[in-house]
Amino acid sequence: MPNTEVLLVKHIEKLGSEGDVVKVRSGYARNYLIPQKKAVRFNEADQKRLDALKHARAIRESDELQKAQEFATKLKNVSIAVAVKTGVGGKLFGSVTVNHILEKLSEGGFTLDKKHFVSFSPIKELGKKTLTVQVHKEVETEIEVEVVSENPIESPESHDSPESTQ
Repeated sequence: MPNTEVLLVKHIEKLGSEGDVVKVRSGYARNYLIPQKKAVRFNEADQKRLDALKHARAIRESDELQKAQEFATKLKNVSIAVAVKTGVGGKLFGSVTVNHILEKLSEGGFTLDKKHFVSFSPIKELGKKTLTVQVHKEVETEIEVEVVSENPIESPESHDSPESTQ
């Protein structure tokens, strides 16, 4: 018996949510899922339990969606500034990464992770940039990041050697 059909009682990452009927290896079901009370063996008599689990799943998912929408509304009004060291002509030393942005957001009381930033590429120039943040699989918002110089910007002419005029 290489595979067993089980009814998931709890959400399990990369396997399914409560109420899903999935086929898993017999050993995984017998040694982990069933003893941890994360799943039960599935048979046709479990239909009432299946309906109850699907209802609980719908409530949990709608609650998560509502919380994500509220969080996105708060996050939409956020504008952060990241001060960086610059060289001649405002050229950045390095770049502004997700970690810099996450640090500034955590200072403002927002807890996010790198995975929330979709299609992010490091910022390599001064100025404002709008970033897309995906707080839920169905909810996206945008935040504005301004990259500013922490030291005065010197013009490139001040570093050129003086030309002799004859």
